[in-house]
Amino acid sequence: MFNIGDRIVYPMYGAGVITEVVEKDFLGEARIYYNVSLPYCRMEASVPVDNCKKLGVRHIIKPERIGEVLEVLNKDTEPMNPNWNKRYRENTERMQTGDILEVAAVVRNLVRTDRLKPLSTGEKKLLSTAKQILESELVYSGGYTMEEADEMVETNI
Repeated sequence: MFNIGDRIVYPMYGAGVITEVVEKDFLGEARIYYNVSLPYCRMEASVPVDNCKKLGVRHIIKPERIGEVLEVLNKDTEPMNPNWNKRYRENTERMQTGDILEVAAVVRNLVRTDRLKPLSTGEKKLLSTAKQILESELVYSGGYTMEEADEMVETNI
């Protein structure tokens, strides 16, 4: 499915590069894992090859799709649940899909909500994670710096 050097997205963590494919023992069973370097969240992850589809791991978007992301950021804010707890759960579920357009919509909605009324601590952390995921993929896809990706996101919301 993936090869060493492939740039991938690991939902809820962001974009990274597969650095190696290794076999590890898990509960007495040999399994194959992708070791992934996720520099923008400053971590390394081991992803079981046979769970990639279930986890939503995918290749980063092609540069031609960046325009779609910017369109989502420019759209009107979607109505969100007034209960912050339910809103948090709904936004987390959207991010877990791994779809960059869903992540962009979460970022847009939370940034605009925060501009009107400060977000809860949990939602601020969720927004920070969503922006990191979105911007890390823009960095890999478009060849931007993290600062350029952040500026692109902010100016299009």
